[in-house]
Order: sequence, then C-alpha cells, then structure tokens
Amino acid sequence: MKRSKASLPWLISGLALLLALFIGPYLIPVRPLEDTVSPDDLADPDSRFIEVDNVRIHYKQFGTKEPAIVLLHGFGASSYSWRNVLHPLSELGATLAYDRPGFGLTERPTAKKWQTINPYSLDSQAKLLIDLLDRLGIREAYLIGNSMGGVVAVHAALTYPERVKALILVDAALYLADSIPRWAQTLARLPQIDRLGPLFARRIAKVGGERLLVSSWHDKNKLTEDVWDGYMRVMKTENWDYGLWQILRSRHKLNLTNRLHEINVPTLIVTGDDDGVVPTIHSLRLAENIPNAQLAVIPDCGHLPQEERPDEFLKVVREFLDQLQSQEPWQGSSMAAPVNSKSG
Repeated sequence: MKRSKASLPWLISGLALLLALFIGPYLIPVRPLEDTVSPDDLADPDSRFIEVDNVRIHYKQFGTKEPAIVLLHGFGASSYSWRNVLHPLSELGATLAYDRPGFGLTERPTAKKWQTINPYSLDSQAKLLIDLLDRLGIREAYLIGNSMGGVVAVHAALTYPERVKALILVDAALYLADSIPRWAQTLARLPQIDRLGPLFARRIAKVGGERLLVSSWHDKNKLTEDVWDGYMRVMKTENWDYGLWQILRSRHKLNLTNRLHEINVPTLIVTGDDDGVVPTIHSLRLAENIPNAQLAVIPDCGHLPQEERPDEFLKVVREFLDQLQSQEPWQGSSMAAPVNSKSG
C-alpha cells in the first residue's frame, strides 16, 4: 500500500521533533559559571570543615554537654538558617549545624568523585548524617529538621533508630516529598536533560528560589537585605548549579508517610500558623500520624520559625527537651495557636 502524500509532512515533522528532543540539547552550550570562589573564601570565623563519605562538609558546632542536638536545614537553605538559635540551643547540649550536600559551603562533588554512591540522594544524606556523627564522636542525638531537613531526620530515625533520641520536625515537608510525579523523575534522568541540568538549576535559583524565600515569611519585613544576602551568598560557591541540579535530579519517593507509625522516639511537631511553603495542615497531619507526637503552632509565623520567631521557637524546643530529660510526660506547649486559614 502506498503511503499517502498527505501523511508525508506529518512524518517529516515528527522526525524533526524527535531530532530536536534527542539531539538539540547537545547543541546548546553550557558555559561554566563565572566569578565563583572556594567555600573557604566564604567561610565564617567559626566555620569548620570535615571529610565524610568523600564529601567535604561545612559545619558549625558549639557546646559540650550531652545530649547532642543536630540541626538539619531545608531546601535552598544552609546552616545560616539556624544562626538565631544555634548558640542558645548549645546551652542545652552540644549543637551541630551543617550544610547538607548540594547546599551552603559543603562541597559539590561531581560524578567522577562519588562514582557509585550519590551523595545528593536522600538515602545517602541520611547515611552521611550518621557517618558525620561517627566522625564527631556523637553516639545519639536529638534531630531538629526544617522542611526537607525534616525528611532527612525522619529517614534517619527510621533507618538508624538506635542513633536518634528524639525528633523535632519544623514545618517538615514529608507529604510534599512523597508527591513527586514519576514522569518528572524519569525525565530528569535522561542524558539530554541531565546535560542541561545546570542551566535549569540557574533558572530555578533565580526565579523559583527568590519566590520560595519570599513565601517562607509571614512578616515580609523580617526578610531584610542582610537575610537576603545571607541566603544568596552561597550562589558564589564553586559548582553550586551542578549541586542544585543533582539534588533535584536525585529526588525520589521514599514513601516515608506510609511509615510514620514506625517512629518510636519522642516527637515534637513545630509549625508556623501561616506557612506558605508547607501548608500548616501538613504538620497537623504529621502530629496525628506519628505515635504520641506533640504539636506546637507558632502564631504569626511562616515556614521558618527558627528565623522569624526565634524566641517562641526556642521556648517550645526547650520545654520539650526539658521534659524529656526530666523523664516526665510532655503535655504540650502554651504556644499552640489557631491555624491560619491561608495555610490549609
């Protein structure tokens, strides 16, 4: 049967589209970043670095008393996000804040260095957390995780329960982390898309990153120029675009929300009542689905209670930890407040 002449243009168009999809990305130049510097050039006087799992980790640590407290920042953030509470928490115990791989001043290793174990995946980040504790001589710790840091904290508690004494989940993104569409994961792993990954990351950081930061605050006036600069300065770090792309590319469903009933350590859920990133209703669901979890809702607060309302944040955390150390049942916090309707 002869092919219809009318179908020929459609065939040519289809072939052209396939060529554009599979060959086009290789023709787009991906120029290296300019004006980037070494993490050492951006480090603070109290910054420290340590090699863990072939990754050079940036961290800060204060205090000496047990138990240890480990602070895990969220997506697009760094140890900088704990600046207002790091020293006060160190009065309760040795407090550690570090930059997770892909963020802050921690090294962004390329595939040539990490080869088989991808340090940007959530599985690897949970393991790296435990290996970091080993390197620093910490046997057990209270984990305080904000946003995606809360996901890493829960993953660590489920995978290494003997190392976690308690969880404090701050506007944790558990339900968002489990909502990643499979097609997006598949698309991000295509060689053609992966090659353009750094370009996507630069665009995401410029547009999406700025929106994310603004959305994180209930009181926008507290997002000062100094705070903005604190978040943006890491975009001067070597390979920051590569690291950000690998974080996005390596995300996959962990189905942690189906395992919340397995958490058997004391857990405090902290949320702002007006979280524009992780709807406050998500934190309420966590409190319902984690056995014996306690809930503190901080009023007039967004996604970053430790930054926007540090005094109130410290109050509920101190109250929770004091009750744990006194071995008395914790009855909840006086900071609880009605949920803002905009959040859920």
